[in-house]
Amino acid sequence: MFVKVCGLSTPESVRAAADAGADAVGFVLTSSPREVTAAQARELLAYVPAGLPAVGVFRHEAAADAVELTREAGLGWVQLHGDRTPADVRTVHDAGLRLIRAVTMSAAPEAFADWGEDLLLIDAAVPGSGEAWDYASVRAKGLVGRTWLLAGGLDPANVAGAAAQAGAWGVDVSSGVESSRGVKDLAKIRDFVAAAKNPAAEG
Repeated sequence: MFVKVCGLSTPESVRAAADAGADAVGFVLTSSPREVTAAQARELLAYVPAGLPAVGVFRHEAAADAVELTREAGLGWVQLHGDRTPADVRTVHDAGLRLIRAVTMSAAPEAFADWGEDLLLIDAAVPGSGEAWDYASVRAKGLVGRTWLLAGGLDPANVAGAAAQAGAWGVDVSSGVESSRGVKDLAKIRDFVAAAKNPAAEG
């Protein structure tokens, strides 16, 4: 199970994610309680092991602006939320960066097609609530054989079951490993990665 831990903002949380075995780490470069500047992300990158994908996360910014900030931060991946087009995918790839394209369950059917992104991320119909949702409903989107991440309302206690219900290739977490809004809990990070990667050990 591929695990991405997002919204990291301290050296300690970056190290905790890497040491736990996360497959990618994310830095929010858009307005959020977890926001970091490009300069701060570049400093945090020093704590990311070589070869571990580091992702710049954006909500409504233009793809070209996201590319510019991601490069400024020294990151190799862009994650784009909001209404996007295949042209946005090309913009990111033409810059030599890799892309996670995020869609919500309420998006139009064509948004779930393969636009050439490196990973698709599927979130709740109303993202950002931190609430669990009907993860099994993703199966109706026809994603068998695709590389995609499940997100929204995941935490150490439910990630194994949610991933199994959805048939997910990977998972993405942020608020589910926090002690308070925007503040990562190092033990929860470790527990989440362990639960996602070793579901049979849970319970």
